[in-house]
Amino acid sequence: MPSITRSALLAAVVGLGMTLPATQGLRAVAATVALEGDGIVTLKSAYDMQDTIDRLKADIADKGIVFFFQVDQSALAGAAGIQLQPTTQLNFGNPALGSLFITARPEAGLDWPVRVLVSQDDGGQVWVSYTDFAWIAARHGITDRDAEFAKATEVITSIAASVAAR
Repeated sequence: MPSITRSALLAAVVGLGMTLPATQGLRAVAATVALEGDGIVTLKSAYDMQDTIDRLKADIADKGIVFFFQVDQSALAGAAGIQLQPTTQLNFGNPALGSLFITARPEAGLDWPVRVLVSQDDGGQVWVSYTDFAWIAARHGITDRDAEFAKATEVITSIAASVAAR
């Protein structure tokens, strides 16, 4: 089972409606996140693979977020003769928010649109993974978009919580 990093803890704090002062916020966390792991947040889903995908897509739509596309990675692997447990990537975002990160540093476009990976392990458990926004800020050296990263963290935490096992 994945360990919880400081960045995942921040995502949970934001998801609970708690906030940090803008001067401390993600800038302070971003300075340490790169040293604490790979920036991947993984949550156990309470649902099977298709229900997880459907619920995530419904929550994304309910929030008025643009859903761009989904990639069935296991189907692609199968077409190449490779067996892969069910794995699907969902790509979505809010251009008005995501573009602000790219204006800070064009290479941040590598991390937008937002991607969520839904995967099933050998035991049938479904997992939801995404890249932590504080980690993304640290990766790209973006230190002047704290409020925007906090909002993005709040949104992705809420989306993931829509399927999280309790």
